[in-house]
Amino acid sequence: MPNDLQFYIPRLADGWFYVKMMRDPATMAYNAPWFPPDGCIPAPEDEWRRLWASWIGKTPERFYAFLQRKGDGAFVGDVNYHYNPKRDWYDMGIVIYAPERGKGYGKQGLHLLLDRAFQVDGISLLHNDFEPTREAAYHIHKAAGFREKGMVDGILQLELTREDYLEDRSAHCEG
Repeated sequence: MPNDLQFYIPRLADGWFYVKMMRDPATMAYNAPWFPPDGCIPAPEDEWRRLWASWIGKTPERFYAFLQRKGDGAFVGDVNYHYNPKRDWYDMGIVIYAPERGKGYGKQGLHLLLDRAFQVDGISLLHNDFEPTREAAYHIHKAAGFREKGMVDGILQLELTREDYLEDRSAHCEG
């Protein structure tokens, strides 16, 4: 799989892209149960300032980056992970801007995030959860090696350990 993406650690002034995604009903539709009616985040400018201040430069406790297309520098989404002390794991997220979906960026972005988490920051376990109806998200997570850990209140729980990820990568490199 060619990788057309790279991480871009945003500056405060780059928040326009975050705001654009958070205001886009097609991008945020998955979020509608928490932010009715369309999932869009209220006051995304304020949310961006809070996110930027508390997430940028806070690795390995917190990591946040835009996904940037290498060819033209366009932003296509964002990724993150953060430590959850109550669960002793890292929760992660990935959002692809709706007009950029269907181009393989979710899969590429997830692999970039996994490499960063497991090989750079040495994280031991990544966790993600989402509704089982989000089939594209489910398939890219399963293809990357995530395992189902059950359902909680109708939300699918998925995990991937550093050991499993590195073992799987090693097996693919040898074969």
